[in-house]
Amino acid sequence: MTKDHHHPHPESAVELRARALEALLAERGLVSTDAIDAVVELYEHDVGPQNGAKVVARAWVDEEYRARLLGDANGAIAELGFGGAEGDNMVVVANTPTIHNMVVCTLCSCYPWPVLGLPPSWYKSPPYRARAVSEPRAVLGEFGVELGDDVEIRVWDSSAEVRYLVLPLRPSGTEGWSEAELAAIVSRDCMIGTAVPRVLDSAAG
Repeated sequence: MTKDHHHPHPESAVELRARALEALLAERGLVSTDAIDAVVELYEHDVGPQNGAKVVARAWVDEEYRARLLGDANGAIAELGFGGAEGDNMVVVANTPTIHNMVVCTLCSCYPWPVLGLPPSWYKSPPYRARAVSEPRAVLGEFGVELGDDVEIRVWDSSAEVRYLVLPLRPSGTEGWSEAELAAIVSRDCMIGTAVPRVLDSAAG
């Protein structure tokens, strides 16, 4: 893991105003906290992660793009139109049959928003931040990821200076699939490293 680590940038004036407006609207009954939570859920699970899934799918079908992604993540990701604040200084780490990568932010919750959306609550929790480093295999098991003893687990510590994205292994049985079909099986957790893409029988291309 990287040793240098800094807290993310302080919230901007826009972010602070957004929080104040959210609280005011909820207080006056103009919008429910459930509605706000639903929007957050949408961005956490769908809108943001769809960007990262497109990056992964392109890397799966285009070897030249994959090489650019692993060599210059920011540039390759920008080719697909993604980037910006909280997504600069990206590094993509690729899973292999003998290496499994997972990402954590041990001191706060640094996270590549442009490609993964909002960070899940568990990613920000002290237990995950501590245990992902001390017992990553056990943590992965709790997420349903069982790896053989011959698979090395590498844990990458995100910071304000560098943010990591996992390029998962393309599952067998997806030969001939379109990029859209491939992107559909890439979840946010796959790109954090706490899940692997799975092909259901009903999803066969």
